[in-house]
Amino acid sequence: MALVAILCRVTESRASRRKPAARAAEKPAPAKALAPARAATSAKQVKLARSAGTKTGLAVSKPTAAATHRHPNLGLAPVNMRAGFPEAAAKLRGETALIAGRALEAAVEKDPTIKTRYDEVGLRHLLRDAELLVERLAMCLGSDNPRWLVEYAEWIAPIYRRRGVSLLDICALGDGIRQATAQDLGRDERAAAARSLDAATAIWKRNSRLAGDRHKRNALWKWMYRGV
Repeated sequence: MALVAILCRVTESRASRRKPAARAAEKPAPAKALAPARAATSAKQVKLARSAGTKTGLAVSKPTAAATHRHPNLGLAPVNMRAGFPEAAAKLRGETALIAGRALEAAVEKDPTIKTRYDEVGLRHLLRDAELLVERLAMCLGSDNPRWLVEYAEWIAPIYRRRGVSLLDICALGDGIRQATAQDLGRDERAAAARSLDAATAIWKRNSRLAGDRHKRNALWKWMYRGV
């Protein structure tokens, strides 16, 4: 009974308490009331920024959906992998091994020294690399977005340096994949595949100029810079 009496007194004392008038006056206004003022302020700031940009010759553009990243942590929808040519992507995935074999044959035909520079294990590794490139190309065709092959081209340069593979040989594989898939794709599909392969080839050629790549160098420059 004593405990019940204590609880009743505590409850009554808390219920009877009232906030002071000064503290109630300091309470911020509801968010709904501040929303129009904030919207007006932000609109005014944007207008002033645009006018200042016009005076100084700087272009102030609105952010677009295409410029935003598609990282899942940002809460945006993932890239639509069927927005491009999903039938062509499925065809490439179904014939990955065949296309990779044709690509390697085309690369060896273009540069016969590949057979002399790689043993059987090295050629098998190149064949596997061609299969991975075909898979990435299928992703690019399915979404009509070259990012999947472009990002892969940036990632694999250190791996090929460690393996002693020249990036120019990977460019030859890319050209072989272009030739092997030309007869199985339509005009628009070939154009989409060409955009992805061209972007990846540009990255491989640029990275092949860095130190550590195993491509054949000019004999004169090699002799001049032998001590560097």
